[in-house]
Amino acid sequence: MHGLINRAIERFVRDTYGRDTWQQVMRRAALDYNEFEAMLTYDDHVTVDVLVAAQNVLDRPVADILEDIGTYLVSHPKVEALRRLLRFGGSTFTEFLHSLDDLPARARLAVSDLDLPQLELREHAADSFSLICQSRHAGFGHVIVGLLRALADDYGALVLLEHKGGGAGREIIEIQLLSMVYASGRQFDLGARAE
Repeated sequence: MHGLINRAIERFVRDTYGRDTWQQVMRRAALDYNEFEAMLTYDDHVTVDVLVAAQNVLDRPVADILEDIGTYLVSHPKVEALRRLLRFGGSTFTEFLHSLDDLPARARLAVSDLDLPQLELREHAADSFSLICQSRHAGFGHVIVGLLRALADDYGALVLLEHKGGGAGREIIEIQLLSMVYASGRQFDLGARAE
């Protein structure tokens, strides 16, 4: 697994629950280091071991943790760059949804060896979609649900999201768009501001 994925798990736990909790997770995972290097590659079992350890320490199902990680990646100020990258997908939530098919290729422009799931959006009606998430790593669909939930809020849209499960490396997410202008979205400018 790419170190960026493991680093995202680490930052989520540290920023949400604190360094002590992260240390408990790493001890329970029985790893002989405390942090992940973003540009290294780790055996897949390391990620699984860390998620199982987090489940035990946080007393929460892995699916819920993964969804919270997706939300964190869009909404936490420390990872604003990812939110900016995703918001370039469109000026409305619907335009963003239609850009998801290209997301793995866009991510590989920045990090060539990053293995993100393949995403395929299917539009059933103007307000009804399903997103097919294909990956050799189970659980990415839950992260995508968290991302979508946070981005819907970011755009000011009201949506219902449901992870429908799947199998054989395929997860399905149902998306029901209830309102495009439910609330005012978060401020977003194309040009980043120097502070």
